[in-house]
Amino acid sequence: MTALTRLTLTDFRNYERLTLVLDGRPVCLYGSNGAGKTNLLEAISQFGPGRGLRAAQLAEMTRHGAAGGWTISGVLDGEQKIGIALEGAGPAKRSVRIDGAPASPGDLAERMRLIWLTPTMDGVFRGGASERRRFFDRLVMAHQPSHGGASTRYEKALAERNALLERGHVDPAWADAIEARLAEAGTEIAVNRALVLAELQAAIDARPEGHFPKADLSLEGEAEAAALQGEDFRAIFDLLVDAYRNGRRRDIGAGRTLSGPHRSDLGVIHRPSGAPAGEASTGQQKALLIGLVLASAGALSVNGEGPAPLLLLDEAAAHLDPDRRTALFGELAALNGQAWLTGTDAYLFETFGTQAQRVRVESCSAVVEA
Repeated sequence: MTALTRLTLTDFRNYERLTLVLDGRPVCLYGSNGAGKTNLLEAISQFGPGRGLRAAQLAEMTRHGAAGGWTISGVLDGEQKIGIALEGAGPAKRSVRIDGAPASPGDLAERMRLIWLTPTMDGVFRGGASERRRFFDRLVMAHQPSHGGASTRYEKALAERNALLERGHVDPAWADAIEARLAEAGTEIAVNRALVLAELQAAIDARPEGHFPKADLSLEGEAEAAALQGEDFRAIFDLLVDAYRNGRRRDIGAGRTLSGPHRSDLGVIHRPSGAPAGEASTGQQKALLIGLVLASAGALSVNGEGPAPLLLLDEAAAHLDPDRRTALFGELAALNGQAWLTGTDAYLFETFGTQAQRVRVESCSAVVEA
């Protein structure tokens, strides 16, 4: 079991100071719009790699009028103390501490796996490839924490290569060096994506038929296809190096890199109808998205390779019919990890009964009720 049993915020968003003492059950946050429910989920998301649930800049999350930066601390499973802080002086930088000692974001990622679903993600299947890629890469990071570091290295090398291309003339030796770094990080990304796709598809296939339809997943990208076919790291690396080298003239014309893992896409088929998810109804897409997130959380809960996940669901229950809401709560209660949910009204969480704690959120404050 992985759960936050204490959460403390200082100068984060609308909270000057807040402490929640919890017992490990799912947490249902309810209150009016704008009270700060999503801010609490965003605070928890800062314990994971990347920029968090809203992808906000670090300084943006500091409470208006605060003298310095913000801090978020918590207790995992009643014993391990974790903390993240934005220092008020100098460039915005996040510091991490575990049991009082300095640590890296990677150390924290090994102790906490986070998955979230927000209303802004509802259109992921109808949006562009970049939206689906971001959604899937967030799931990949929950399963493979090192994926975030590989993505950062890839983006840095990609920016360097694009800067060369924009000049209209590429020095071959310089380009070779950059492309080698780009291919190395790109290969790691592709392998991670392929591994997690296989895990996720297996978890989906193992789920019972029910209110959250199953999906058939695929990855569209040469490097990912090679990884899925069992090619080794060197073969995928060579494939990417050749693609970058052979595409230089074309890429110079475009002024940017037109091939690689940053162009890949996640394919999702709504299994009951056999149609692409983007062609499904809004309700079907929402149910499909919840099913994918539950499958990912379920895989993390049972594979034994890391901590069970914390699942952050922002307004996920509001637009579900009573039967689907009951089914969702049943799955969340059975998870080995802890779920955090938001909603405007307490009645949305009645089905949980005593299996969850309710927290009434008001402007700048929150009260644990049960």
